[in-house]
Amino acid sequence: MDLDHLKQILDLVREHELSEFEVEQGGLRLKIRKDRGGAYAPVTMAPAPGAHAAPSHAVAPTPVAIPPVPDDEIELAVLKSPIVGTFYRCAEPGAPPFVDVGTVVKKGQVLCIVEAMKLMNEIDSEYDGEIVKVYVENGQPVQYGERLFAIRAK
Repeated sequence: MDLDHLKQILDLVREHELSEFEVEQGGLRLKIRKDRGGAYAPVTMAPAPGAHAAPSHAVAPTPVAIPPVPDDEIELAVLKSPIVGTFYRCAEPGAPPFVDVGTVVKKGQVLCIVEAMKLMNEIDSEYDGEIVKVYVENGQPVQYGERLFAIRAK
């Protein structure tokens, strides 16, 4: 396993926000685990149990295959900011938020407001489902394409 291959694996783990990942390939076992603080623990690479370590030049790099997701797990849809601005969870100060974690939403329902150049832009849900994560705090600036919500689509 070369350095580029290892970087690809780490990028996939970060992109999919996995807390733990383990792969065995060509007699080599790689295990990556995120600690409680959100940082990744040191990468552990060891010969797979019962396998003999092969010389490094004998192992050809192959594409990384991510294990299939079980049918009972549903992937999350991520709603991203369509504009640069300031994120607001509620219509006005002191009002309840449009949605919280656990709120069931319908396609077209207002989830938040992004203020850009003194214009209040309502951001609607693109999915029917349940809010499982809010990525941005109220009043924080957001960039184009920044994650706002994770929705378990139905």
